Parts: sequence; structure tokens; C-alpha cells
Amino acid sequence: MPRRILDRINVVLDRWLPEQRLFLKSEDATRFVRMRPLTQAMTLMAGLVLFLWSVIATSLLFIDGISSGGAREQSAIARAQFEARLESLSHERDARAAEALAAQKRFQLALDQVSRMQSQLLLSEERRRELETGINVIQTTLKRTMTERDTARAELDKTRGTGSGSAAALRQRVGEMDGTVDLLSSALDTTARERDRATRTAESARAEADQALQERRQIEERNAEIFDTLEGAVTVSMEPLDRMFRKSGMDPDDILREIRRGYSGSGGPLLSAAISTKGFVDNSEDLARAKGILKQLDEMNMYRIAVDQLPYAIPLKGGYRFTSPMGYRWGRLHAGIDLAGPVGMDVHAPADGVVTDAGWENGYGQVIKLRHKFGVSTVYGHLSKIRVKVGQKVSRGDVIGDSGNTGRSTGPHLHYEIRIGGAPINPMTFIKAAQDVF
Repeated sequence: MPRRILDRINVVLDRWLPEQRLFLKSEDATRFVRMRPLTQAMTLMAGLVLFLWSVIATSLLFIDGISSGGAREQSAIARAQFEARLESLSHERDARAAEALAAQKRFQLALDQVSRMQSQLLLSEERRRELETGINVIQTTLKRTMTERDTARAELDKTRGTGSGSAAALRQRVGEMDGTVDLLSSALDTTARERDRATRTAESARAEADQALQERRQIEERNAEIFDTLEGAVTVSMEPLDRMFRKSGMDPDDILREIRRGYSGSGGPLLSAAISTKGFVDNSEDLARAKGILKQLDEMNMYRIAVDQLPYAIPLKGGYRFTSPMGYRWGRLHAGIDLAGPVGMDVHAPADGVVTDAGWENGYGQVIKLRHKFGVSTVYGHLSKIRVKVGQKVSRGDVIGDSGNTGRSTGPHLHYEIRIGGAPINPMTFIKAAQDVF
């Protein structure tokens, strides 16, 4: 830069940064250093740049620390919500199934009570009709006997005084008819009382039958409310689970078929079919709805089993951060994600599985491979320690190793892969699908 321009800059800056001289004194001489305005400005500029760089670096470290803590908190919250949701679904399933079973039992008891009341009513009505018929027969016989008695008395009056044998016979006949009339009158009174009792019994049975029918209608209405609640609760609980599987690329129908094959045991005594009061097998709408709800509850339980057998959980628990996504690096595929953290962090199995490999592999260093259900497998690389053996069965949440820095690695972290049918997929697909639901 020409000296003339430098001098002009010094003159301009001299207003704010006047020239300074620093004297350096020794035993035999005194020297001084002249600080021109431009030199001072450049020194201040360098100091300002250094200060700004320090502030920015400190801010980045602070933000990184906050992000790491936030990720740990989010992971803990997501995990707690995941466990709580599964437990809630299990309790809700059991409670709803028990409520449906109790409602079905109450409905069956009401049906039995109605059947008994109707049978009692029919018996009472039949007995009353029999007594009415008996009364009519007794009344007819009594009238005929009284007529014959009156005729015999008239004939006896005509022959009274003759002293003939016919008069004696008529007197005997009249006496027999009087006894028959008394007997028929007594039987008529007794039968009438029994008829009145049968009538009262029939009326009481009819009132009880009406009350039982009313209770049955109330139970049917309550059953309808329970079924509506159950169907709504099952639908609300099933939809997010179904959506979670679809978001992670899994077909829910295939999952249900696979779980059924593994959990298809049956047995026990065979119970007789429920027979209605009309004499046929009860295929009512309530029974069909109950069967449909129980089927959905069974599917929900199978979904819960599938959640434990698929890697929806994160293998590290707190104290880590995402440092590298899945994708290509320098023309080569990075087939998983990297979770950075200190050496020695517990690595947990995200799902039930079997250990297929546990040892050293070029690039991965110390590596563990797990085989899960539905053709899914997971890989854990750069470990510092392996805690499982080939062929060992592990459950979701079991510690299988420690994070480390072995193999081709630039720092302590866990390399995590998910493969379906041997082809790598982005693990975040499973992780985000689970977080969206739980």
C-alpha cells in the first residue's frame, strides 16, 4: 500500500487513536516503540475478532450441551411415555374384556330369570284354566243333581202315606242326592278358592315377568353403552399402533399373521353353546359385537407383542447425541446412524432377538448383530466391550455391550443399523414412528 495512503489513514485515525510510545529501559540504554494509529486499530481489530471467535465458540459449546441435555430428557420422556402407553393399553384391554364378560353374564342371568318367570306364568295360567274347567264341570253336575233331587222330593211327597216300597226307595234316593249336593258344594268352594289362588299366582308371575323384561331391556341398553365405549376405545388405541407400523414400513396384516403363527396354541374343555329361550343358538347382535371387540382386543395384544419384537426403542439411554445420519460419504454408503457418547455407555437391545454375530469385523471394530422377527436385524458397531454370545436370546432392554471407539472411528460413539431382509434402512424411520405414537 502506498505510504501516502497509510499516512492519510493514520491522520484520520489519530482523532480516536492518538499515537502512543512505549519506552523500554535497560541498564545501558533506553528504547521506545512507536504505536501509530493504524497499528493500534489493527491490534484492536485482531483482539475484537479473537473475542468474537471466543464468544461464538463458547455459544456453540453451550448450545451443544443444552441440545445434548434436551435429547437426553426427550429420550427419557419418550421412553417413559412408551412404557406407560403399553402398560395403559394392557390394563385397558384387561378391564374392558372383564367388563364385557361381566355384562354378558348379567345379560345371561336376566335371560334365565325371564325364562323362569315365563315358565311359572305359563304353569299358573294352565292351572287356572284347569280349575275353571273343573268348576264348570262341578257346577253343571251340581245343577243336574239338584234338579234330580227336587224331582225325587216331589215324587216322595206324592207317595208319602202310602207306605209302599217305592216311597222308601225315593226317601233313600233323596238322601243320597242331598249328600251328593253337599259334596259337590264343598268341592265347588274348594276349587273356587284354588282358582282364586292360581289367579293371584298368575298375576304375581306376570308382574315379575314384566319386571324381569324391564331389567333385561335395561341390561341391553347398558350392554349397548359398554360395547360403544369398548369399540371407541379399541379404535382409538389401534389406529396409532397401526399407523406406527405402517410408518416404519411394516405391514400390520403380515405382523398379525406372524404373531398368530407363534401364539396359536389352543385347548381346554369344549362348552355347550348358549341356547336362547326360543330354543335356538343365540346369534344376537350383542354376541356378534362382543366377538368383534374381543377379536380387536386380541389384535391389540398381538400388536403389543410385536412392539417388543421390533426395534422401536433407542439402544442408548441418555448422555448421547446424534452426530451422523444415514447416507453416502465420499461415494460410499454409511448404512446407519451414529450416536456419540463417552466410552462405556450401556448398549441396550431395542427388541427381543437372537445374537447372530459377536466379535471383530473390519470397519465396525467390536460388533454385535441381532436377528429379530419379521426379517428385521440390527447392528451395533465400534463397541468397547461385548456382553453376549452368538446364539444367545436377548429381551428388549437387556444390556448387550458397551459403546466405544474400536474399528474405523474418529471418536467414541455407537454405530447403529437396522436391516430388513438384509437391506439397510434408516433407523430413524423406526425411532420417529415410535416417538410419533408414544
